[in-house]
Amino acid sequence: MGLRLLACLFHLPTAVIYGSLSLFVSILHNVFLLYYVDTFVSVYKIDKLSFWIGETVFLIWNSLNDPLFGWLSDRVFLSTQQAGAEISSPEVVLKRLRALSHNGPLFAISFLAFWVSWAHPGLQFLLCLCMYDSFLTMVDLHHNALLADLAVSAKDRTSLNFYCSLFSAIGSLSVFMSYAVWNKEDFFSFRIFCVLLALCSIVGFTLSTQLLRQRFQADGKSRIPSRDKGNFFPLFLEHLLSDQISVSTGSFLLGEFQVGLEGAAELHRTWPESGFALPKLHLGRGVFTCRTLGLFFLKLALSVVMFLAGPDQVYLLCIFIASNRVFTEGTCKLLNLVVTDLVDEDLVLNRRKQAASALLFGMVALVTKPGQTFAPLIGTWLLCAYTGYDIFQRNPLNNVVSAQPKLESAAALEPTLRQGCFYLLVFVPIACALLQLLSWSQFSLHGKRLQAVKAQRQSLTQGQAPEIKTI
Repeated sequence: MGLRLLACLFHLPTAVIYGSLSLFVSILHNVFLLYYVDTFVSVYKIDKLSFWIGETVFLIWNSLNDPLFGWLSDRVFLSTQQAGAEISSPEVVLKRLRALSHNGPLFAISFLAFWVSWAHPGLQFLLCLCMYDSFLTMVDLHHNALLADLAVSAKDRTSLNFYCSLFSAIGSLSVFMSYAVWNKEDFFSFRIFCVLLALCSIVGFTLSTQLLRQRFQADGKSRIPSRDKGNFFPLFLEHLLSDQISVSTGSFLLGEFQVGLEGAAELHRTWPESGFALPKLHLGRGVFTCRTLGLFFLKLALSVVMFLAGPDQVYLLCIFIASNRVFTEGTCKLLNLVVTDLVDEDLVLNRRKQAASALLFGMVALVTKPGQTFAPLIGTWLLCAYTGYDIFQRNPLNNVVSAQPKLESAAALEPTLRQGCFYLLVFVPIACALLQLLSWSQFSLHGKRLQAVKAQRQSLTQGQAPEIKTI
């Protein structure tokens, strides 16, 4: 039976195995994003100063390690190129897979370090964040770089990216399951759950990378295809919707919108006659820029409508929370395809013999990663500034009551806190949508310019790429 299973796995399409790596990251990272702040604040009782120090150091490290690791990853390829020696695309793929086979299990082990108290909360917070993000960065950089190394054409990359999106969506199921075992008072069940997730991830990384390496080693001449966020949603659910929705609905909102638009492009491509409600994301044909602008406009419009409707429209609020996460998570996932276009442009403009894929993904992360750190810092500050609610206080509602003499009980504070959560939930997407519209309107790598870049890279890699079918 075991041999049959291995035989079946070995005959899976390469794109499916490649995409499955997203599953083994997603099942851990979704849980991390949802619970790490609450664990240190509510369970380990970290103080405010240690939290801010840890997040500040993490901001610096989280921003710098992506371009640093990307440069180190590509350095061997670029230095080989400068020495005049050739390095084949299959060799690049094998090196990246070898790195994934090492860093994937280490990433899973670093995930476990969060859920057991083994040092002073402030020190553990700092060390865990930096260690976890280091291995996550290495995994993400090599995995994303493979998307650019395995394919050139936009159509092929969209197909490969679809499997990543599909498995990422499946990975969001870990959030559903975690909701059933999460208990601040009794942490044992949650710890066992995290251990099981980590074991699944370790086995998955080991098996998937081994299968891919065997495939490329067995067919060495085969051509390579041309194809934090500090999470405040539990807080929003607690104070905006807790008494008006069921536990199962809360679990749905925590987990389902993680799926996002990840499968939207492929769904509409497969069933165009279905009249799919979300915008048609025909990626890779120069239309993605226009569609993305449309998504940002829609995100802005929904936020304005939600603001005008107010926090008492429960069902509209549920739809808004889910749709906001859908647009955010889905757009970020699909933007990987844009970065692969930038990799192509860099290769053509700088006449490289090998694409600096990891370095480009790292440079993009240098700009985007600080948002993961700023989110909890700005969120806690804004909430405290507007309502007086301090999540670091042992009994924050009573402290706020004493700070606001006009309120006689914690129950009287709830409308103010609820309003503060609502404003935070609405105004942040409005501000982000405006900034996204402004910046994205300046992006010019599409249309004829993108076609020219693709044509030049295709000519540079002539005779090195099999059809996507073989993947």
